[in-house]
Amino acid sequence: MREMSLSDFPLQSYDKIRYGDTDRQGHVNNAKFATFFETGRVEILYSREHVILDEKSSFVAASVKITFLKEINWPGTVEVGTGIIKIGNSSIHLFQQLHQNGECVAEAESVSVQVLDKTGKSHPLTQKAKTTLERWVLTDL
Repeated sequence: MREMSLSDFPLQSYDKIRYGDTDRQGHVNNAKFATFFETGRVEILYSREHVILDEKSSFVAASVKITFLKEINWPGTVEVGTGIIKIGNSSIHLFQQLHQNGECVAEAESVSVQVLDKTGKSHPLTQKAKTTLERWVLTDL
């Protein structure tokens, strides 16, 4: 686990925890952690304010590694810290943490790749997109 607080991330978002997210023991189901991390990723990948997606393209998740540290409990919210650790030719490598009540409960590293919709093949990020992505790079990692 990396010692980071939510404020260390260049992008913070949140999700509401729903009763239906819980398992038989009353904790949030592990599969929902991936959904919470997705909330943070799409804030970057599909931002309407800072568009990085090339025309006729979309982003696909190439890999997602989640480390579960603590349980998440209902009711409440979960905060998502998201930052970029590497910008590749067509890929974006992200590091994220989930926080509940001020404590880190999980972290994830993921890679998203821009692909052409028609072929599904990787498609290079534009220089403008790379410049835009720089605003979310984690510098102290």
